[in-house]
Amino acid sequence: MPASTSSSNLPSSSSSECFTGPAPAMKLPQDVGICAVEFYFPSLYVDQSELEMYDGVSSGKYTIGLGQSCMSFCSDREDINSMCLTVFQRLMEANGISYSQVGRLEVGTETLLDKSKSVKTVLMSLFEESGNSSVEGVDTTNACYGGTAALINAVNWIESSSWDGRYAVVVAGDIAVYASGNARSTGGAAAIAMLIGPNAPLILDQRVRATHMQHVYDFYKPDMSSEYPTVDGKLSIQCYQHALDKCYQEYTRKVQQQHLIENFTVASANAFVFHSPYCKLVQKSLARLVLNDFLRDPNPDFNGLYNGLEEFRKIELESTYFNKQVESTFVKCSEKAFLQKTKPSLFLANRIGNMYTPSVYSCLLSYIMHQSLADLPGQRIVLFSYGSGLASSMFSLHITQDNSSGSSLEKLYHSISGIRTRLESRVKFSPKEFEETLQLREKTHHIAPYVPIGSTDHLYPGTWYLTEVDDKHRRKYAQKPASPLCDGHANMEQHMAQGSQKTATA
Repeated sequence: MPASTSSSNLPSSSSSECFTGPAPAMKLPQDVGICAVEFYFPSLYVDQSELEMYDGVSSGKYTIGLGQSCMSFCSDREDINSMCLTVFQRLMEANGISYSQVGRLEVGTETLLDKSKSVKTVLMSLFEESGNSSVEGVDTTNACYGGTAALINAVNWIESSSWDGRYAVVVAGDIAVYASGNARSTGGAAAIAMLIGPNAPLILDQRVRATHMQHVYDFYKPDMSSEYPTVDGKLSIQCYQHALDKCYQEYTRKVQQQHLIENFTVASANAFVFHSPYCKLVQKSLARLVLNDFLRDPNPDFNGLYNGLEEFRKIELESTYFNKQVESTFVKCSEKAFLQKTKPSLFLANRIGNMYTPSVYSCLLSYIMHQSLADLPGQRIVLFSYGSGLASSMFSLHITQDNSSGSSLEKLYHSISGIRTRLESRVKFSPKEFEETLQLREKTHHIAPYVPIGSTDHLYPGTWYLTEVDDKHRRKYAQKPASPLCDGHANMEQHMAQGSQKTATA
């Protein structure tokens, strides 16, 4: 598929900087990380305060207790394949990247439509016109952690002797839905596509990464006939906090071991972003990092940050998972740090809900959106990624120093500015309509043959959507034509102005 290079913010196929393949003495790639980003969420949402009334729960249970205001969801017209098609194509066309310039494509998702065929193979339909079929990578699955595993794989590939000089792309997407009841309010849906390469504006710090893996049944999906997970809510919260403790302890140890920072604490980084099942848990998570700092500080200042915390000096971390006194005390103690370093990252999570694999990366985008371009260069951001079952990692990235006019950082910064406009253009469904939509998805999940009945009118211009599932479970998709105002993506406008209506088959 040819792509226009007008307004491209990355090397085009005619650029001398383009990754066309390894030279005999190709230089090692420098500053590998995220070069460009595209973010997608469905156009339908439900208001959480209205859902509280509809569900008959106490006022504030979802909005204050969970920290959520809205939740995005899909009709039967969208599935994980269509969402990933949409976000991947937008990434390529918005940045003027030819499909021949991609050598690795990985998808992180837990929203499975097939136990064998990967979402990545569906995305290969977009490569056909370019003639490029030499694209490594498949899907990575472990609850909400798959996107992070895919990102690590992509960066490692570029930094390895296997790299052939082309870009890698990571696509992470999920549809989070729960059975009828209180857990349903913790759903959501989104997808993100990240272009990975050298000389990136968001540079991954490969020297220090902490990982904790463990076998546990806190959240899992054993029933392939249903979209709904089996969840032990209390155990899941405990596992999240335990994994956070283990990763932070290992991360701080490695930072010191590498002689990067003598005593790493929450004060040592500009921002901390977390996987966000719901926003309230994130606030408690930053408080937990401060608790960790307090317990390992050999000489805590009881007249400063830790004023009045003497009684907690000998407490054991493992005993604090559900200790309300400890939780509230350290939430209050960490409030200033939370407001500066973490709350700005919750803008999208608050309005979209739980996104599973894209969650932590939506928080990264939210944080960047809430900074001025002048303040971004050189910032260090620590990320915590968690997936039930369980897999978790803590790692960091730093932002390039170059924010000059035309720089990759400036273009990435401005490329995500349209997210606010798309949020405001969503269509609000009543809780009753929301329930009816999810009931339809429940009844039609994995049935074949099936023709979706949901309207396509509400879909954003340029969105891929499901048209048919035949009697052999083969899925067919079409793309809604884009309008001239489609999210400010000049290349997509030019492409759609030619009146093309594309189809894909999975």
